[in-house]
Amino acid sequence: MKRRKFVYLVGLATVSGGLAIACNANQTPTNTAESPSSQITPAGTTASSEIEKELVVYSGRNEKLVGELIKQFEQQTGAKIQVRYGDTAELASAILEEGANSPADVFFAQDAGALGAIQKAGKAVQLPTSLLNQVDTTYRSPNGNWVGITGRVRTVDYNTKLVKPEELPSSIFGFTDPKWKGRIGWAPTNGSFQSFVTALRVAEGEDKAKQWLEGIKANNAKVYSNNTSIVEALSRGEIAVGFVNHYYLEQFKQKNPQVPVAHHFTDDLGSLVNVAGVAILTSAKHPNIAQKFVEFMLNENAQTYFASKTYEYPLTSKVAPQGQLKSLQQIQKQGQKIDLSNLSDLDATLKLLQQSQII
Repeated sequence: MKRRKFVYLVGLATVSGGLAIACNANQTPTNTAESPSSQITPAGTTASSEIEKELVVYSGRNEKLVGELIKQFEQQTGAKIQVRYGDTAELASAILEEGANSPADVFFAQDAGALGAIQKAGKAVQLPTSLLNQVDTTYRSPNGNWVGITGRVRTVDYNTKLVKPEELPSSIFGFTDPKWKGRIGWAPTNGSFQSFVTALRVAEGEDKAKQWLEGIKANNAKVYSNNTSIVEALSRGEIAVGFVNHYYLEQFKQKNPQVPVAHHFTDDLGSLVNVAGVAILTSAKHPNIAQKFVEFMLNENAQTYFASKTYEYPLTSKVAPQGQLKSLQQIQKQGQKIDLSNLSDLDATLKLLQQSQII
């Protein structure tokens, strides 16, 4: 994931600390329309009996990850789907700036923090219970304004030739022990890492989050630009452990099945489950097909696609995760005793990282 350029506040300060307006509001969404097919029946909870034949999606999810599914939805509905791909934080900023004039119907975000920002600004409608109830309450808005589509779990991946499983601490705070000095890899400018630190701040308080950051820094953690670089370094034995999202190793194993790297799941926020999810905007001009889009992303076909193609956790009970992964029920401990909407407070996280001279 790219380094976050914008924070999830109405003011939206940049990582460097200055105020900025988000990405070009005049950017034209990508038109992916293909030949129309038969119209689908609207859900019983939609306000109108007719499904619109057009939909505009702002997607913080890369086209390589979701483009195929969106084309499938397009073929199924016969609708003209326009997609604006971009950085999740920038798109959240654009939605807030555009207000009631936003052309977007649906916001498909890479993480819950951006969805929380949209919710707090009053820009997301309340979704019907028929959609919300397909996902555990942990992975959706308590207010019903967004719902998770896939889970993205923080893990401590380790080189199995350098570390024995019994050596790994059950808490993420255990890695501040001096015995890990020079053996850790992290990516402080990475968005998923910053979401984790935000969760640490929200759940444990500023002081404890600062202590953890300073403890890892004192252990001379090696800095990498992203999760992929950390997994590659682990495979070379350059580091012993690394803080990453789970699916990077799963993807790496597809080309390197014998790589001596495995997942370690902690019993706390070190295995935070963040989500990629969707919200329907209050400004939506096509609300019925927008709801159909959410339904589609939660159906068995789409959930299986995410499990098998992107190696994320499916969030409905219809599909099981693939790979050497713990179930979400096993992971659902202290790390999930927070409202994921509150991960929108990235500004304070960036300030803490800067004050600690980590970024």
